[in-house]
Amino acid sequence: MRLLSPHPAAMTSTLAALMIVLGPSVAHGQSASQTLGALAQLSGTNGCLVDRSSTRDDCAPTRALLGPGPFLGSRAVAISPDGRQVYVASSTSDAVAILRRNARTGVLTQASGKAGCIAEKGAQGCAWARGLNGPNSVAVSPDGRNVYVTSRNSDDVSILRRNASTGALTQLSGAAGCISGVAAVPGCAAGRALDGPDVVAVSPDGRNVYVGSFFGNAVVTFTRDASTGALAQPADTTGCLAAATAGCATGIALGAPEGLAVSADGASVYVATAASNAVLTLARNASTGALTQATDGTGCIANAVVTGCTTGVTVAGANALAVSPGDDDVYATSLVSNSVTSFTRTAGSGLLAQQQGTSACAIYLLAVGCSLARSLSAPEGVAVSPDGATVYAAAYNSGTIATFVRSTTGALKQQSGRLGCVTGKDEPDCATGRALSGVSSIAVSPDGRHVYAAAFKSNALTVFARTTTTRTRE
Repeated sequence: MRLLSPHPAAMTSTLAALMIVLGPSVAHGQSASQTLGALAQLSGTNGCLVDRSSTRDDCAPTRALLGPGPFLGSRAVAISPDGRQVYVASSTSDAVAILRRNARTGVLTQASGKAGCIAEKGAQGCAWARGLNGPNSVAVSPDGRNVYVTSRNSDDVSILRRNASTGALTQLSGAAGCISGVAAVPGCAAGRALDGPDVVAVSPDGRNVYVGSFFGNAVVTFTRDASTGALAQPADTTGCLAAATAGCATGIALGAPEGLAVSADGASVYVATAASNAVLTLARNASTGALTQATDGTGCIANAVVTGCTTGVTVAGANALAVSPGDDDVYATSLVSNSVTSFTRTAGSGLLAQQQGTSACAIYLLAVGCSLARSLSAPEGVAVSPDGATVYAAAYNSGTIATFVRSTTGALKQQSGRLGCVTGKDEPDCATGRALSGVSSIAVSPDGRHVYAAAFKSNALTVFARTTTTRTRE
């Protein structure tokens, strides 16, 4: 890996923002290479959006932002591939907020009426939908044509069509608009192993959609129609991989899947299971989308001895995953371990090996054998910047976004001083941010210029400028 010089214009604008947030001593006392990936919240109401029921006057009032990024749901923020829209799953609003993004400034605005949100039965003047009862995770297809949303309370996945020009969403008509499991939403198609769906991801080739079923202890597989975005679950056992569910293939360490990520080469699907305290590697058939798990120890890495898994460290309560650009590394946040854990990925096989020594993990407080992480209590969401230089973790209890520098080997080290974290609480070694209570989901824009995070307790979405650079892997 080699580090190239940052774009001058991007550096100038972001360093100016850093001076506001961190103070002149940091902006002038640290070199550009020390601030790569650092975050600065936009000023005034541009820096955060809150549900319009909030009494905050320092954030922009917005519809359909109650309870974004619930505690069960670390993928509540998704950005369209063209970078023009940000979508937020708001569990208490029973809605998805639709926000227009200014690519230059990162500022978000909401259109009036139905173009600004889609909600259960069209509440709050939003577009009408069914099955959006407690939405907690959202994903956009690589072609930008569809948005998929999991809803924990209605046990379903909703299939939405995206307007490429406006970003507005409409639900597919009839049974094609949603697939439900246990709750059996009227008018939706029936699906298997959909009990508390918690996370959704689309394969890079757009041929499959995968859902992690938290209470179903399963990963559900759907085939996707490229022209309409409609989903169909295979009728045989390839339609789901579960701990013990009739009609599904049987997997190992599948207790409460909460994190899900697909490698860019489409060969692997990685799953974080909160109850099994494990990170799973599933091989994906590129033709059918079917998933299989090895039972020889390579199919999972668990925090304790589990038959058929390799034993790892600091993956207790594993709950979110991100794959680095180039498919070199995988990163997991673990709520119980209070950690971010690093895994090296083998090209071709997709198998994971946990990094060794302090490179293996960054942990809050009890950093025995790991590097010490600041203000990282109950980490939930995780994201890697498109340039591969930075990994961000959202910590729910701390109300913090932690910034980690990614080395040439994929190892992580938290950025030094106040550049290493932005928090809504009083932390002397972190920068101060707004509307970050219960921050849980985080996403980086495709151009790498901005970071967006959902904060459940603040009923808010926060907006940050990011110091940019270009990084490639050798």
